Amino acid sequence: MLIYLRVLKESFNFAINALRNNKLRTFLSLLGVTIGIFSIIGVLAAVDSLKQEIKGSLSSLDNSTIYLMRFSFGPTDIPQWKREQFPDVTFEEYQYVNRSMPDLKAASFILNVAPETIKYQEQSVSNVEVVPVTSDYYDIEELQVVKGRFYNEQESVAGAPVVVIGDEIANSLFGSEDPVGKKVRLYGRKLTVIGVLKKEGAGIFGNSKDTMVILPVNLVRRIYGDNNKSSFPAIIIKPEPDVDVPEFIAVLKQKLRTYRGLKPDEENNFFVNQLQGFTDFIDNITSTMSTIGGVIGMFSLLVGGFGIANIMFVSVKERTNLIGIQKALGAKKRFILFQFLFEAVILSIFGGLIGLFLVWLISMFASQFTGDFEFVLSGSNMFWGMFSSTIIGLIAGILPAISASKLDPVEAIRTGM
Repeated sequence: MLIYLRVLKESFNFAINALRNNKLRTFLSLLGVTIGIFSIIGVLAAVDSLKQEIKGSLSSLDNSTIYLMRFSFGPTDIPQWKREQFPDVTFEEYQYVNRSMPDLKAASFILNVAPETIKYQEQSVSNVEVVPVTSDYYDIEELQVVKGRFYNEQESVAGAPVVVIGDEIANSLFGSEDPVGKKVRLYGRKLTVIGVLKKEGAGIFGNSKDTMVILPVNLVRRIYGDNNKSSFPAIIIKPEPDVDVPEFIAVLKQKLRTYRGLKPDEENNFFVNQLQGFTDFIDNITSTMSTIGGVIGMFSLLVGGFGIANIMFVSVKERTNLIGIQKALGAKKRFILFQFLFEAVILSIFGGLIGLFLVWLISMFASQFTGDFEFVLSGSNMFWGMFSSTIIGLIAGILPAISASKLDPVEAIRTGM
């Protein structure tokens, strides 16, 4: 064990000397390893950050949450011309699902409408996301109201002129005033603010509850009717916990088929989208990104490996005389082999550490300038980066090390003189 520690120490010293004595050559050779590690860890860190932000944005919704609508979240075999003929889900279908589905925790009818302008006295906020929903939306989204309350079922059914606003809307319209009880104007109507949502921060998809206003869907239906082409409805469904979701979806499809009077040989004219499918779709995208980034990084590492190998071959040539003396004094082949192999690994690790430092530096700066988006540099990514760097060092150093270990001591001393 002591001899290997001595070999490691000597290899470290030789590596340091290589850095000192051949700065430009070493820098250019290590640049490939540095860029490779930077590419791999940078991509992995960016993908992990993206996944964390997406999970944070979707954290309020359970993966079992189901969206019943005429559109599909993902790719489908049904041609577009046929999908465009599908009817929208209706409020009556929502009521039917709400009263007939077993193991149903909550269901909400929602209208996806265009952004609007909300006003209070002389203040106004444009491009506001308006969310007309039934009262059960509160339980499905697990909303948190910090001031006032959310509207109840009676207000929801009656389409009461009430509204719940996001934190940013409250600050823009009312400043330090308490918004609860104040009258705002939306859709040409005066609505009473009854609640303010907890501050959430910006979402990964650009949406945020901070810039959202929520009001009873029946209020909007009463204003525009059910045939408004600028909006499309959906039914959000949340099963009871520990329910067999595939079976639940099968029952849901059959009930809606029966309600719509579809024949057994007719295909569904609606889509049952599960949030889990959306998160799986996101996972597939991020996984592909990781793979592509990893391949690009490995090519960079390969170039860096050739640079390390070049350094080691030059190092063997420069130290031929020293190798001959070591072997003449009794140094075994494996001693010489490990000496150069350790040196290659140490040089490669230097490049890897520089790459990691650059990723950390950029992630720190990026986190400062991107607000709520936080870049993640996990320990596992750092480990895989250094592991890759070590492997490249081993591969790059193995041939020079073998060639050094096989040198004849007499010829080596004579060549070096």
